[in-house]
Amino acid sequence: MTTLNEAQAKAAAAYNAASDLFDHPANTFWDRFGHSTVERLDLDPGSSVLDVCCGTGASALPAAMRVGSEGQVTGIDLAERLLDLARAKARKRNLNNVEFQVGDMLDTGFADASFDAVVCVFGIFFVPDIPSAIRELWRVLRPGGKLAITTWGPDFFEPGNSVFWNAVRDVRPDLYKGFNPWDRIAEPLSLNEVLIEAGVPKASIVAESAVHPVTSPEDWWTTLLGSGYRGTIDQLEPEAVDYVRQANLSFMADSRTQNVQANVIYAVAKKP
Repeated sequence: MTTLNEAQAKAAAAYNAASDLFDHPANTFWDRFGHSTVERLDLDPGSSVLDVCCGTGASALPAAMRVGSEGQVTGIDLAERLLDLARAKARKRNLNNVEFQVGDMLDTGFADASFDAVVCVFGIFFVPDIPSAIRELWRVLRPGGKLAITTWGPDFFEPGNSVFWNAVRDVRPDLYKGFNPWDRIAEPLSLNEVLIEAGVPKASIVAESAVHPVTSPEDWWTTLLGSGYRGTIDQLEPEAVDYVRQANLSFMADSRTQNVQANVIYAVAKKP
């Protein structure tokens, strides 16, 4: 049985709660950056792939399509409800070369050198000790294989992010976050330093400036409910939720905000 630390338990709870809106059309960024990560790996047909923090399959499913029927993709995540959605999507696409299971990136349970590629998109920062997580992913990677880690860059979801947290602080200052877990590796230099500490040399790191469209104020609230913000929202009393929701809707409407920043950093490293 997987034993979770506090940070992992909170993340699992938040994303299980967010599963009802995780794949809503307002939240296309999961698939967008999952596909982009897989494209950077240039997977060969027949390859074996491990996708860690796989969610509903945003990178695992395109990887399964890329490696073909002779290949195999295994997706692991702590949020069981997301895995259920991933399995349903795989069945709908007739992908028989991908499986999803509950798993911990700090202790995957796989043997050394088990996979030709290992992927982790928007997940490596959920543990306090990031180098330990990376060492585990590097351990299960075969020599000559590739590790791909994608994380958020600076100014994640701004200006909406600040509006959300400022509203939370108004009603529940104890829940206010002035620091996001991905802030530790939100620049190429800091990510590279963590990779080197974990024993991963010579990674190719690319920062990409991007935005995520917000087609309406209501869609912005849907994005909050279908992502990690859900963990905070679900801790609020109904009146506080109404306050935070209205603050976000009013800002998006009054400012006519049509997108939020969605900068990402891609790191790909080949194991000697």
